[in-house]
Amino acid sequence: MMTAYALVAINILCIYVCYVIAKERGANTRFWGWMAVLFGPFAVPFVFFAKPKEK
Repeated sequence: MMTAYALVAINILCIYVCYVIAKERGANTRFWGWMAVLFGPFAVPFVFFAKPKEK
């Protein structure tokens, strides 16, 4: 049971990290938040390659 809580906590942390990085880089924060929900820690390295959203 503790493993499930740990995985949920890691996923929530990854969502926050992806959101903050995307916000700093000018990328789409909603998209990267969802990528973190779906892929967890695997999304974090890819957010560094995110391009700024067009205005």
